[in-house]
Amino acid sequence: MDTVFKALADPSRRTLLDALFIEDGQSLIDLQAHLDMTRFGVMKHLQLLEQAGLVTTVKIGREKRHYLNPVPIQLVYDRWVSKYAGIWAGAMTRLKYDLEEDPPTMQTATIAEPQTASHVYEILIRTTPERLWEALTDPEQSRLYYFGTRVESTWEAGAPYRYVRPDGEAMITGEVLESDPPRRLVTSFVPRWSESAEPAVSTVTFEIEPIGEACRLSLTHADLIVGDPDTAGVDVGWSQIFSSLKTLLETGTALDLTMPGAADA
Repeated sequence: MDTVFKALADPSRRTLLDALFIEDGQSLIDLQAHLDMTRFGVMKHLQLLEQAGLVTTVKIGREKRHYLNPVPIQLVYDRWVSKYAGIWAGAMTRLKYDLEEDPPTMQTATIAEPQTASHVYEILIRTTPERLWEALTDPEQSRLYYFGTRVESTWEAGAPYRYVRPDGEAMITGEVLESDPPRRLVTSFVPRWSESAEPAVSTVTFEIEPIGEACRLSLTHADLIVGDPDTAGVDVGWSQIFSSLKTLLETGTALDLTMPGAADA
C-alpha cells in the first residue's frame, strides 16, 4: 500500500493515470504526448506505476500497451470505507461532478475514442492455483464475492455458463471458449441486465500464474464497445470483485458488495 500512495503522490504519474482512464491500452509514445518530458522520464514514471500495480502492460508485437489497473485503489477504498459510508461517498462525489463544469480527469487530454476497448486487471492473492480456480468456478463461492450470484457451468470448452441472482434471473451469460484448469479460462460475456434486445458480446480472459506462496490473477476484458451504457460500469465491478475475492481467499470472509449503480436507485 505504501507503493500505491507513493505512486499517486506525483502529479506526472497522476496525469498518466488520467490519460489511461480516458483511453486504455496506450503505448509509451502515446503517453509521452501528455507530459513535457523525455521518453526516458515517462518510462521511469510508468515503471513506478507498474511496481505499485496501478498500471499493467501487454506486449503486442514489438509494442507494449499500458492499461489502468484500479484494483489497488479499490483495496485502499475497501480498507477505510465501509459498505454504508460508500453509498454516501459515491453520492457526494457524483454531486460534485454534476455541479462542477468538468470532472478533473476529463481536462487532462482529448483523445479520439476507438470503437472497441480492452481493460486489463491484475491482483496478487496468497493462495494456490487450484484453490483460486475453484473459487472462480464454484457457485457456492462465487455468491460470496460476485454480487451474490451463483455461477453455473460444466466449464468445458463450448459449454454455456451463467451468473444467477438470488431471484433466479441471470445477470451474465456466455460460452466457455477455452478451459485449461488451473491456468486459463476464456469466456464470452453477455450482460443480461441490459435492456437491449441483443446486448453486445465481449470476451473475458482469466489467467492464473503461481508466484511463490501467491498467485497473480490477471483478467482481460476485451471487445468492449466504447460508450456502451450496458457495460459502462464493468471497470468498477471487476475492481470490487477482485478485492472481495482476495479478501475471501486470504481471510475466509468476503466483502459485502453492492451491484455497481445500485446506489443510484
